[in-house]
Amino acid sequence: METRSPKVQSRSERIEARTTPDTLAMVRHAAAIQGRSVSEFIVAAAEQAARQAIESDQILRLGVEDQQRFVAALLDDALPAGPMLRAYDHHRRLIG
Repeated sequence: METRSPKVQSRSERIEARTTPDTLAMVRHAAAIQGRSVSEFIVAAAEQAARQAIESDQILRLGVEDQQRFVAALLDDALPAGPMLRAYDHHRRLIG
């Protein structure tokens, strides 16, 4: 059986951005410190910021009071309420 390697994209996209001379000077300086081109530095910074934004969007943050209610609900050994039991029964009949 033949295995194929993933197709590598050979075309790159262009992003343009306007900035102040001071910001551009700072980016050039930071890129030089890391031994990168300005483009490499900006792409790496954008990728890191995008990952952080996506990760942050996936995290549920609760205040102390909500945390306490959540834990109390997990530890509560009471049976599920009627609507939940009916939903479970309905799901079991449909799905098996």
